[in-house]
Amino acid sequence: MGNFKEDIACVEAFVFDVDGVMTDGGIIPTPDGDFIRKYYAKDGYALAYAIREGYKICVISGGRGEMLRRRLEMLGIEYIYLNCMDKIAAINEFMQTQNLDPQNVIYMGDDIPDLECMRLVGIPVCPADACMEVIEASRYVSEYDGGHGAVRDIVEQVLRAQNRWAKNSKGVLGVASR
Repeated sequence: MGNFKEDIACVEAFVFDVDGVMTDGGIIPTPDGDFIRKYYAKDGYALAYAIREGYKICVISGGRGEMLRRRLEMLGIEYIYLNCMDKIAAINEFMQTQNLDPQNVIYMGDDIPDLECMRLVGIPVCPADACMEVIEASRYVSEYDGGHGAVRDIVEQVLRAQNRWAKNSKGVLGVASR
């Protein structure tokens, strides 16, 4: 483990929790048993852009719901573990099937269930409003809260470190801006 900026230049994959990371943690139950969550559009853009650039993105969450799954699939995320009560088994499966070196993986979590996974990877990170134990376990604490740009922050930093952010001024669809 070296300098954070040097280490993120080697990142191959990102793993994210959902509630408190991709969202502010608030959920509204629906009568059919699903949940309504609010997402930050710029986080979604960054995730879709990273996928287009060839990064592996994995989501591991104790959260559940068809609307959540649809949101993740709309972004192009293939590796999705929802209603997951064994996050360490999920992250190990993801890293093994994708042949990833844990040192080149970022895990962003915000609460106690994320700690074991954070200790497994080379670059544990968290939103500004994560619980104290997660902040202490992180190599980087975003200045942004969960659901308010923390995901965009770390994705953009990694892609910038690898000179892959906004290259050729192309967006998610690969179209140059005018």
